[in-house]
Amino acid sequence: MPGNLRKGRSLTKFIDSIVITENGKNIDLVSLKKRAPKQAALMSILMKNHILDSYVLNNIFPEWKKYSKRPIEKNWIKIEQIIESFTDTQKLDKSTKGPKLNSEQKKAILDVKKSHTFNTFLLDGVTGSGKTEVYLSLISDVIERGQDALILVPEIGLINQINRRIEARLGIKPSQYHSGLTENERFITWKKIQESKTRVILGTRSAILAPFKNLGLIVVDEEHDISYKQQEGFRYSARDLAVMRAKNFNIPVILGSATPSLESFNQHVNNKYKYLALKKRAGNAKLPSMHLIDLNNGHSEDGLSKLLIKSINEHIENDGQILVFINRRGFAPTLICKSCNFITECSRCDSRMTLYLSKKLLLCHHCGYKKKYIKSCIKCDSEMIALGQGSQRIEDSLKKHFPNEQILRIDSDSTRQKNSLNEALKKAKTGKAKILVGTQMLSKGHHFSSLSLVVVVNADQGLFSNDFRGSERLAQNIIQVAGRAGREKKKGQVIIQTEYPDHPFWPLLFQGGYKEIVEMTLMDRKNANWPPYSFIVLIRAQSHRKKYTWSFLEEAKKILVSQKPDFSILGPVSAPMEKKASHYRGQLLLQSEGRKSLNQSLKVLIDEIERKKLVRRVKWSIDVDPIELF
Repeated sequence: MPGNLRKGRSLTKFIDSIVITENGKNIDLVSLKKRAPKQAALMSILMKNHILDSYVLNNIFPEWKKYSKRPIEKNWIKIEQIIESFTDTQKLDKSTKGPKLNSEQKKAILDVKKSHTFNTFLLDGVTGSGKTEVYLSLISDVIERGQDALILVPEIGLINQINRRIEARLGIKPSQYHSGLTENERFITWKKIQESKTRVILGTRSAILAPFKNLGLIVVDEEHDISYKQQEGFRYSARDLAVMRAKNFNIPVILGSATPSLESFNQHVNNKYKYLALKKRAGNAKLPSMHLIDLNNGHSEDGLSKLLIKSINEHIENDGQILVFINRRGFAPTLICKSCNFITECSRCDSRMTLYLSKKLLLCHHCGYKKKYIKSCIKCDSEMIALGQGSQRIEDSLKKHFPNEQILRIDSDSTRQKNSLNEALKKAKTGKAKILVGTQMLSKGHHFSSLSLVVVVNADQGLFSNDFRGSERLAQNIIQVAGRAGREKKKGQVIIQTEYPDHPFWPLLFQGGYKEIVEMTLMDRKNANWPPYSFIVLIRAQSHRKKYTWSFLEEAKKILVSQKPDFSILGPVSAPMEKKASHYRGQLLLQSEGRKSLNQSLKVLIDEIERKKLVRRVKWSIDVDPIELF
């Protein structure tokens, strides 16, 4: 909710209205212009308009407040407080027809249009298949019926792109609702939604909590994305809430993705979600070809093999654009002594410090602790060397190999300033920057018309994940980032560097695609009784004293066991990173085949544990359907 509401302020918002008086209408404007030209400019504007609110006058004459003092004293103008009113969605000059839809898109649109009541549609469309055009066609239909449409995207970085598409195609300026807005901007949108004075709302996960009155359609784009789950404070899944809100409004909801989550796919298998498939790319674009580079054969300099450098060069010569994907920020994730093997670690966390070479800085990505980079080991005074690659190291390496090309790095370090991400994306989409280096910020949703080659530098992290969702996440990341290549006329190619080319994951992905990975992973999950074949809850606790964390978790387990539950209680155990920001963390995992008994036990747990004194010594949370176990 907007801050004004959380602080208990009035929902009625007042603004200044500047009114010209009868005295003001009769002044000698020519004479005033000679002795006070700025006052004359203000009076001239008001003589033409008689009354203007402060927003409008700010645009016409930004300095008006500075020169209004004397006219007010002389009773030429007066300022009144009026209740701010919100106009309907701003209509733009024109809309465009859009591309010709293929048979798969037409079928998907027709299937949703037939549904005038609640239904959940899983729109499974390969990257570049035109899912957005399906959304736009359906939104247009909703607007014609006089209802509102909500579109959710996982990240603020995707807002501007889809905003432009809506403006161009529908001739409507959407209202935006996300954390990138000012408090006042969020308040205005919230009020517009509450008063049903906006037809299209575009936002990130928090938009699902807005006070809608007249919804006709909800779209959740990239429904698989973990950003839809709020993991701190008030924990909720925007995707799951979208389904519930659609049910309450009795309207259709569309969950769209090229890589649907296993939970959503399983709902389709169980005939709870209606399945819509877009198997072909829109227009004449073809899916990219995929290739492995074995890092065990030949030398790799700073993470880039010779064969990879050669391929990048070929694409540049053919006027293609290249995206080098590495899901790790900084220069290098590890700083180690070449003599005694001492590793620089964070004093506040059980983690290594990431090296930022250009700033001569070591940074912990978990708690934000910083310290100065020193070249010599504090233990034996030998040289410290950087191990592994981050986005900055890859960028530096590419600059050595391609000194004449424009290289653009886009990650959360390079886009901290306001609007810097939009500016960087704009530059990337013109094609002037021949080589893009990016993290997950570039892996989904974006359309780069000149992009012909996608390189995945370090794909092996996900092959041996200790999280049961590891293979699902790896497949999603690769398919999503691969989907940026060859979306228009240029044929796309994807190159993945790996030290494990014989891993069974690769032939499964290359030959069977994402669907094959999903089917295999669902089978594994069923055998191990992991979600979606069971329901899990994670009870987390942390304290600056380890004993308090464990006392709380032991007490929580004792309360749960006393109820003789029909579900498993695993733990307590330390979190894989036990110490974070000087707090010791532990967790209990509850696993059940049904939700009812879990909910009943958690209700009793909350009631009983809140009465214990030890609860004051820990920060604790209950995470239902956790998206991150570790």
